[in-house]
Amino acid sequence: MNKLFPCAVEALEDVVADGQLIAVGGFGLCGIPEALIDALRDSGVRNLRVISNNAGVDGFGLGKLLETRQIKKMIASYVGENKEFERQYLAGELELEFTPQGTLAEKLRAGGAGIPAFFTRTGVGTMVAEGKELREFDGVTYVLERALLPDVALVKAHRADKAGNLQFRLTARNFNPAVAMAGKVCIVEVEEVVETGAIAPDQVHLPGIYVQRIVHNPHPEKRIEKRTITEKAGV
Repeated sequence: MNKLFPCAVEALEDVVADGQLIAVGGFGLCGIPEALIDALRDSGVRNLRVISNNAGVDGFGLGKLLETRQIKKMIASYVGENKEFERQYLAGELELEFTPQGTLAEKLRAGGAGIPAFFTRTGVGTMVAEGKELREFDGVTYVLERALLPDVALVKAHRADKAGNLQFRLTARNFNPAVAMAGKVCIVEVEEVVETGAIAPDQVHLPGIYVQRIVHNPHPEKRIEKRTITEKAGV
């Protein structure tokens, strides 16, 4: 089975549709599938419900989909770097399901593991638990959280072999493995493609069984979200 597609547009062509639940890997701007996000924007699909730790920044990452009004609802844990997100939410133009960061990661991991729901202490006594089942275990109250099963997962990895086995680079791994495992269809954008078997088995971070399509993007922009500069003493 050939998993390698010539470009991001073709990889999404017969997969994405209006109203889908789509999960996107990344943390801030680190490890985001830049080419796949651009292709999703260019596809013109609308009313998307998007799962991601955050919504990019104005004009980059998922911020591009907010500008084109293609996102109907965000399921996220942090949205503080995007003014357009703030504007749409406060104007009632965008739905938001705030999810604690660890709970969001576990909802994706559970979905990928075939676990439909789990109990957690996080959010008990807050608006996060409103309308959800509460249960007591050993004298402690927990809230029931449903797993996430996105229709499509868009993932960024550093390297893939042609069978779809993936390696992630440092902190760019972040949410990407959980997103990949949870998606019904997983499309991954990589900087390097190698022959099957070139990655040692104990160096595979995610098995190719989770990956349906691969897009080679050797020169992503990798924009820095916030540049911090330390000046030399005495300068």
